[in-house]
Amino acid sequence: MSSESSASWEAAESSQSSEHALDVLNPATEEVIATVPAATAADVDAAVVRATKAQAGWAALAPGDRARLLRRFAAKVDEHLDELALSEVREAGHTVGNARWEAGNVRDLLDYAAGGVERLTGRQIPVPGGLDVTILEPLGVVGVIAPWNFPMPIAAWGTAPALAAGNAVLLKPAETTPLTALRLAELALEAGLPEGLFQVLPGHGPVAGNALVEHPGVAKIVFTGSTAVGKQVLAKGSALLKRVTLELGGKSPNIVFADADLEAAAAAAPMSFLDNSGQDCCARTRILVQRSAYDRFLDLLAPGIESVRVGDPADESTQMGPLISKAQLDRVRSYVPDEAEGIRGKAPEGPGFWFPPTVLTGVDPHARVAVEEVFGPVAVVLPFDDEADAVRLANATEYGLSGSIWTRDIGRALRVSQAVRAGNLSVNSHASVRYWTPFGGFKQSGIGRELGPDALAAFTETKNVFISTEGPAQ
Repeated sequence: MSSESSASWEAAESSQSSEHALDVLNPATEEVIATVPAATAADVDAAVVRATKAQAGWAALAPGDRARLLRRFAAKVDEHLDELALSEVREAGHTVGNARWEAGNVRDLLDYAAGGVERLTGRQIPVPGGLDVTILEPLGVVGVIAPWNFPMPIAAWGTAPALAAGNAVLLKPAETTPLTALRLAELALEAGLPEGLFQVLPGHGPVAGNALVEHPGVAKIVFTGSTAVGKQVLAKGSALLKRVTLELGGKSPNIVFADADLEAAAAAAPMSFLDNSGQDCCARTRILVQRSAYDRFLDLLAPGIESVRVGDPADESTQMGPLISKAQLDRVRSYVPDEAEGIRGKAPEGPGFWFPPTVLTGVDPHARVAVEEVFGPVAVVLPFDDEADAVRLANATEYGLSGSIWTRDIGRALRVSQAVRAGNLSVNSHASVRYWTPFGGFKQSGIGRELGPDALAAFTETKNVFISTEGPAQ
């Protein structure tokens, strides 16, 4: 859930933000809704000191007590779910339905992570001459750098398991979307989490983000954002042998075979890339359709694209809101020439960062729009001839995060799932992300996995202890 600019240290800042403050804009109106102090490198230093102290006490708590506090945190989020959702609507331009889901996802992640606290077990390994056991110990202080496209849930992807495993967390939200993160930190304190354990540091990427990455007191960085910035994070973290998890860009295929239920595939296709205005690294922006079904599929797809309701994200009937910023709007426009062939929906005029739902046809498979991550409501439709051709096109990108396969042939579904180089695939569905299952990418889409039953272990060190059972030498 990232983009070429989703948590970019260069791109996503409001033009009105200054060195010492962040102006938060409502992307539907372009109005400033809040001004937030921007953290400095000195602020990060002070936060690490507080976090280190808090983490020692947190790790010493009985596992059941730590789990209970995380469940209280989840309950606090649930109590304030509508408040958090409305804040997300205002700062990120998300539709209100999506924003409620996001707040609920934070709650569910905290509950799920709390259930793992008392199950974070090591192993007993058979060895001669004694007993050998492994112990999973917390890393210490974890830095989470979250993007603007899904500010709440992606922040929780790193925060919830890190806390559950006994760590402290320093969260740096994106410059454009700090408000829900700040509110979550307040709710954590209300729930009884120790002061300093979970701190939010709004700030500019080159300042606060860089300070987190380069701080020797931060044991791990979880970064979601562009591939370009992810490489910077990895390079700087490696100087300290810092652990790094990267969830980066995507250019996911939606592969539709002629034997598929074409009506179902066409009905599902619009929101597979228009959800969150296309600002989703799992967006199925390359629609690959078998040539014999190509014309029929386009005929079925067009009404769905043209009927998408784009407008006020606070309106319950809205299906798609604005893009996050003027910079993102300009970026999306650069991929779509005025004369481009395809299907277009409608978008509001006037204030706000609006772009219509757009499907391009007759595109060269090597064109920028066909291979680069647009991170907006734009998809291309490309024909393929057979199964081998579909796999070749699906893999013809530097990314490998997600994708979908539509077919009635279960054997084909399994073969293509194994052949497509991506970390998360769906058959006859576009669902990529569940907090119960691991998530992450191949190739330039990232390093490591988040979510799922192993999420807590990713925030631990494995310690091996051998206990001799042999008597002292005579």
